[in-house]
Amino acid sequence: MKCPTDSATLVMSERSGIEIDYCPECRGVWLDRGELDKIIERAGASASPRPAAPPAPAYQEAQFREPQYRQPSYPQQGYEQQRPYRKKRENWLSELFD
Repeated sequence: MKCPTDSATLVMSERSGIEIDYCPECRGVWLDRGELDKIIERAGASASPRPAAPPAPAYQEAQFREPQYRQPSYPQQGYEQQRPYRKKRENWLSELFD
């Protein structure tokens, strides 16, 4: 068989009684009809049941506080209000091109 993506010859291998075709060039894997169902069946049969999740801890009402919004301890002024704007020192050439 040929790889659908790069037309290389597929290599067939058998793992646990399931035929797997793979491309050595692009590393793509292809399964024949029904092979995916076999893999899913075996994975479900071999998987052990998960233990039950531990119960959620009981929180007391005192642990949750409402957020307290307060005024910051510094004034809310912009940079422009804190420092006056200094005029850039003019170059002597600017007088020539004015």
